[in-house]
Amino acid sequence: MNFGMNFQKNFIKKALSQFKFDNALNRMRQSSIISKTLLQKNTRLSEQYQCNLFLKREDLQSVRSFKIRGAYNKILNCMENSLNRSKNPTIVTVSAGNHAQGVSLTCNSLGLHHHIFLPENTPLQKINRIKYFGKDKLTLHLHGSNFDECLNKANEFCSTNQNSIFVHPFDDEDIIIGQGTIGTEIYQDIKPDIIILPIGGGGLISGVGSYSKLMNKDCLILGVEPENADSMNRSLKNNEITTVHDIDTFVDGASVKTAGKKTFEICKDVVDNTFVVDNNKLSFNMVNIYQNEGIVLEPAGALSISCLDMIDKNLLKDKNVVCILSGGNNDISRYPDIAEKALLHQGLKHYFLITFGQTPGQLKKYINNVLGPNDDITRFEYLKRNNRNLGAVLLGIELQNNEDINNIVNKMDEFNFKYTKINPNDILYSHLI
Repeated sequence: MNFGMNFQKNFIKKALSQFKFDNALNRMRQSSIISKTLLQKNTRLSEQYQCNLFLKREDLQSVRSFKIRGAYNKILNCMENSLNRSKNPTIVTVSAGNHAQGVSLTCNSLGLHHHIFLPENTPLQKINRIKYFGKDKLTLHLHGSNFDECLNKANEFCSTNQNSIFVHPFDDEDIIIGQGTIGTEIYQDIKPDIIILPIGGGGLISGVGSYSKLMNKDCLILGVEPENADSMNRSLKNNEITTVHDIDTFVDGASVKTAGKKTFEICKDVVDNTFVVDNNKLSFNMVNIYQNEGIVLEPAGALSISCLDMIDKNLLKDKNVVCILSGGNNDISRYPDIAEKALLHQGLKHYFLITFGQTPGQLKKYINNVLGPNDDITRFEYLKRNNRNLGAVLLGIELQNNEDINNIVNKMDEFNFKYTKINPNDILYSHLI
């Protein structure tokens, strides 16, 4: 689908001029807390997709995320406003983690007190990093199960604290311009033909997309969102802001129920296409880039590389393609779940409910007659005894070759094992696995 149209007309209305992006970047160059990140050509992915593929390494920022750019630009603009500066304001924001780190580091460097509201399910790794950056200038609030619930609480706080300045994580012109400085850096190094970006609330893609269309209207801007957290994708398709109910928060850095009003209007003009990636595929790409390049990414940070195989190969061929790696704040305790999802994506992990007879030798019979020499039982759990003679077992099997699952199923039929295969989309999966 093509969303981008009449960009120049609408762009003038929004007044996101090249000067504002360049000015924001120049100010960042004077800061010790923001880096010009590497634009690395990746040989493996370039060869795989027959293009010149570059990784924009925002995971290498001081807060391991691009969010520091927008936060710094917004807060500095507020402080340069003489009215706000004279009031010695308190900064308030809401975040799934990365924006909060950017706000905390900026506020601490400027000596500003700040209140940060986080969803209760924010990974502990991100909470600890926010505390580290904010130090004694920070007051932390945990509220709600998602970004939107947390946002409502932060707005309530601001309504009762008149001296506060709210720094929205994405739906704000200064934030958008700050994130757009990534595009300025990209164009300083190469002339891109395609830029692929993750979408949460839309601040990053709005900023980079706006700058890119100013420099080269033919450069394609492609956005990627997580499955069941694709508010911008749905909004663009419906041509109106669309809320995602029962949102999946696995990709905590990009799980926004409702896209921003400003970012939606900009995205209608600058985004050429969007893609939606499921969590298993995303996890596979996180593991893959770590094993091949040693790059540690959080789920949102791997979105851009996770849609490459969904793009027409002829569109990519011989082009300069930039994938923005938006962040690397991943909690190590999540890796077992990520590794599991990666195996599921490759068809190397399977679960069954199997009825075993309550007599000696049943497991031995299963191993000797059903499993191949390279198949491994990774989970064996009795769930209940149906009667005196039969019992239900939850069995997890890991394969080395995904085609071997056909042999396992055929052997279970041949030896009269009664079974039910549990697929990731089944209700049973969420309860048992």
